Amino acid sequence: MVRHGQSAGNVARDAAEAAAGLRIDIAERDVDVPLSELGVRQSQALSGWFAALGPGRQPTVVLHSPYVRAAQTADLVMAGMDREEMIAIHADERLREKEFGILDRLTVRGIAEQFPDLHEQRHHVGKFYFRPPGGESWCDVILRLRSVLDTITREYAGERVLIVAHQVIVNCFRYLLERMDEARILAEDRAGDVPNCSVTSYEFDRSLGKRGKLAVRLINFVAPLEASGTPVTASKDMPAAPKA
Repeated sequence: MVRHGQSAGNVARDAAEAAAGLRIDIAERDVDVPLSELGVRQSQALSGWFAALGPGRQPTVVLHSPYVRAAQTADLVMAGMDREEMIAIHADERLREKEFGILDRLTVRGIAEQFPDLHEQRHHVGKFYFRPPGGESWCDVILRLRSVLDTITREYAGERVLIVAHQVIVNCFRYLLERMDEARILAEDRAGDVPNCSVTSYEFDRSLGKRGKLAVRLINFVAPLEASGTPVTASKDMPAAPKA
């Protein structure tokens, strides 16, 4: 799993937070927000790492969010791969960003000032279960990702699958694959944001359990960016409320 490269939305959100603004200054729909210039460089650095893996270890299936920033990242990353060896390349709407509903494009301060009741409710309920009007909770995202895993198991068993998506998607897949509970995944989330173009990976290990299972190999791996001298960023996806 790869989180998309830094986006123009990440940059705009950071600027709005730094200026103590209420709203993120970006005109596009969230689905249309592209990579920043740095996000392109990050994706290209990661492409070099995948290319160096060689045909026997490169992904044979690529599934990505239809959001522009994720689709661009996937396309740039695949530049160093042998596409003839791939059996599937698909945009999957189930891998889209978490939907923020009425809180879309608001900064933390903007949420607190414009929707104080929702701000208080979120802190009471917690981000795992809190669903803003018109939006999703983490549980809602997890439900659609269970369907993605069913598809992967049914159609791509035994293949090397690359998923290019968003921070919440990476965390919610971790929740599922590592059999976490609410407390553990929120602790992981509080520990830090998922870096842009970082890799989190799993490999089937027959020695685990009665029939084998996926074992963690990499978590938020950013060595490809560091090795190329590309700045590592971990901007929050926009918008986002405080970690809790």
